[in-house]
Amino acid sequence: MNYSRAMVAAVHAKPRGLSAMLAWRRVRFTLIVSTLLGLLLTIASETPTVIWIFRAVLVGMAALLAFGVLEQWPAREPRRTGRWVMQLIGIVLVIPPSALLAYWLTTGGDPNFAEEPKRIIGYLQLTFAGILLAPWIALAAMVRQREAFARDQALAFELERSEFERKALDARLRLLQAQVEPHFLFNTLANVQALVEAGSPHASNVLESLIAYLRAAVPRLHDPATTMSHELDLVRAYLNVMQMRMPDRLQFDLRMDEAAANLRCPPMTLLTLVENAVRHGIDPGEEGGRIDVDVSVAGDRCRVRVNDTGIGLQNSGKGLGTGLSTLRERLQLAFGGDAQLRLTEIEPHGVCAELEFPAWRE
Repeated sequence: MNYSRAMVAAVHAKPRGLSAMLAWRRVRFTLIVSTLLGLLLTIASETPTVIWIFRAVLVGMAALLAFGVLEQWPAREPRRTGRWVMQLIGIVLVIPPSALLAYWLTTGGDPNFAEEPKRIIGYLQLTFAGILLAPWIALAAMVRQREAFARDQALAFELERSEFERKALDARLRLLQAQVEPHFLFNTLANVQALVEAGSPHASNVLESLIAYLRAAVPRLHDPATTMSHELDLVRAYLNVMQMRMPDRLQFDLRMDEAAANLRCPPMTLLTLVENAVRHGIDPGEEGGRIDVDVSVAGDRCRVRVNDTGIGLQNSGKGLGTGLSTLRERLQLAFGGDAQLRLTEIEPHGVCAELEFPAWRE
């Protein structure tokens, strides 16, 4: 059972056992109120104060026990009358006999009300005061219980909702990641197909390099996160394959700060930017171009810059494809909106893709 489900179960559970009925907070409050009542009743009486306090405490504890017993029994709440009605009736009914017991204990077992009219007056005062105060105190306690229950339930529902949202985000991220895999594989295989169709003598070498690259890259595609160091290795292998396909039209340079090597990121983050530069910048142009990748750390942020000298944004007739839009959404899910992806033109031609996100270390 996860935390939120445990919380929901906890807020629906009612207190059980004698330890719950006689919880210290309840007992302490009962002792304070009973002591104050005993002091109040002793003002116009010749009976010692300690006896009045004892009588009031005994009545208060009896009312507390009645409140606690009816809080737990019967297990199923009555349909016609709410449990709170039973608790109030029980408190009222238990006060007269508990007051009588208090007088019996404090008079040596013989209250002798018939010959001691002051005792009967005191008994009636204690009983009346208990019946007057105890139900109102019980009502206040029940209101506080309901408020606490409502707060706990709201917290449990909020935790449950947060868990559902997290699961939905994880599922969405896995879906987007699954969409990236065929997109990348099909694009790369299309490059090999172009070499084979052109009868290039390098086709076999390129295919061999591609197989070795995919053997290392594909298992990582299913990981929830990877490191910038591994991303740079994949980019280097990918660009080597692409350079073998068009040796005269592609040059590249890769740079990364040592501090950025262990930073976490979604799989294929850097590779998506580089593949986009090759597919939409370098490959369509007759002259090809150059790709420069720079990964650095500034404070608590990781900054990635991919520059290409390809045909640029305006001249790429097919647009930038779905790779970058999918990457944006994956970054949104992974970093909660704390990642930025910007594309700018480079004069006289080319594109600069800049990515910035929190520097989370593995």
